[in-house]
Formats: sequence, C-alpha cells, structure tokens
Amino acid sequence: MNPTPPKPAPIRILVVDDHTLFRRGLIALLSREPTLQTVGDAADAGEALRRAQELQPDLILLDNHLPGVNGVDVLPALREAAPKARVVMLTVSEDENDLAAALQAGASGYLLKNIEGDALAQAIQRVMNGESTIAPEMTGKLIAAYRGASAPAVASPASPHEAASPLAQLSPRELEILRGIACGASNKEIARDLGIAETTVKIHVQHVLRKLDVGSRVNAAVIATSHGLGG
Repeated sequence: MNPTPPKPAPIRILVVDDHTLFRRGLIALLSREPTLQTVGDAADAGEALRRAQELQPDLILLDNHLPGVNGVDVLPALREAAPKARVVMLTVSEDENDLAAALQAGASGYLLKNIEGDALAQAIQRVMNGESTIAPEMTGKLIAAYRGASAPAVASPASPHEAASPLAQLSPRELEILRGIACGASNKEIARDLGIAETTVKIHVQHVLRKLDVGSRVNAAVIATSHGLGG
C-alpha cells in the first residue's frame, strides 16, 4: 500500500490594511481555507515592512490606502523586504492610475474589496501558480490605461507593416489560448475547454507571452482585448 503523500504547506499570507474591522474580518475569512494561513497583519507601511522582513510570507494582501501613504508606493519596498513574496492589491480604489501603477510596480494582482471569499481564495491560488489576477470590473480601465500609456503624442500615418496586429504571429492554437487568458480563465479551465493537458496550456502560454513580448497574463489580456479577441 502506497503511503499517503504529504499535504502541501499552506500559503503564508501577510494582511496589510489600516481598518481594524476589515483586517480582522479578512483574517477570519482566510482562516476558513485549509490551504491558506495568515501569519501576520499590519496597519501601516512601517509595520508592514517590518512584518514582511520578519515573516517572509508567500503572499502579501495590500490595501492601497494606508496612513500617510499609498500602498502602491510601498510596494517596491515590500518586494525588497520579502523578495519571494507575491503582492496582490486588495482595495476599494477603481482608479485606473492606481491599477496601472500597481502593475508597473510589480503587483501580481489587483482585486476589489467587494470580492467574494471563494473568489479571493481562487485568485490567491492562481497568483501562487504564477498567474496574474485582476478584478473583472477593472479590465476595461486597464485597457484604457494601456492605450493611454502606449499612444503616441502626435499621430503619424502608419505603413501597412506598422499597422499589423501583434496577434498575427500567433498560431491558431495560441490564439485560442490567448482568448482564454483574455476571458480570465485559468490554465486548468483553458485545458478543460480545449480538451488538452494543463501542462500543454502552460507551454502555449509561455510561447504567447514571448511572442507578444509581455511579462504577464494581464498584459497579454490587455493586448488581446484591445484587438477584439476577448469576450
């Protein structure tokens, strides 16, 4: 009889939020998930940096509105204090500038505080699997921020070659994978929908990111949606 394989260690989480009631409620919510473990919490930037360095969590849930500073501005220092930790913004801010700043600073996700508990747990799992996650309500704003950042100051006539879609270099299967990414599907969901192995999806995702010259699924989704592939 084969021995029972050991259970994977729970994901160690640091919660950073200045509202005591919300922080306690979030910790209680996370405690219901056996795969998640809250190892510490902090109410301000200074405490967050100390706790991150001390605890070296796997993931940091970070509010954007902290006393005297925006969470986005603390994000680089948090990543330096805990280099292996992934950071997910959990905030009420639906401002596209905050979203863009968080992603540029290295956040692995941007979620809103109205998220359901099950969805939050699933989002954390996706981030720990190397994926990015963003609140569905923010997708349109991300596209707007992306277009604003990439638009030239003065429009000039483009040649037919310059106007070619970046999606043209993708194979039909890679386009199917990208469509799934744009819809917010996980690798497992894409694999199920296409009837292929999850490991095959992971390989295709790597090819898609490389061909589009982007570093995350979020950026790939922006490109796909802005070219009419999502939905």
